[in-house]
Amino acid sequence: MRKDAKKVLLAGALVAVIISLLAPFLASSNPDGLDKSVITLVGGGDEEKAEEIVSTNDPIGYKAPFPDYSIEGFGKAGEVMAILIGTIVMLIIGIAAGHFLKKS
Repeated sequence: MRKDAKKVLLAGALVAVIISLLAPFLASSNPDGLDKSVITLVGGGDEEKAEEIVSTNDPIGYKAPFPDYSIEGFGKAGEVMAILIGTIVMLIIGIAAGHFLKKS
C-alpha cells in the first residue's frame, strides 16, 4: 500500500472512531422512523406494549449482540463501547476485504 493511501485510510479510520465516540451524545433519544411505525401500528402508540408484542412474536429468535446500540448496565459508556466495537469490527472487515480483493 502506498504511503498516501495509508494516510487516507488512517485519517478515515480516525474520523470513524471520533464519530462513534460522539454519536451517543449527539443522537436523538426519539425513536427513528421504523421504531415509531412499530410503536404506532403494533402497540397502538404504547411503546411497552409494542416491545412486548414484537419480542413474543419473533419468528427467527435472533438476538442482536448490542440491542439498541448499547451494552446493558453501562449507561452512556455502554453505548459508546457498543458503537466503538461495531466501528472497529467494520473497519477490520473492510480493510481485510480490500486486502483480499487486491490480491485476487
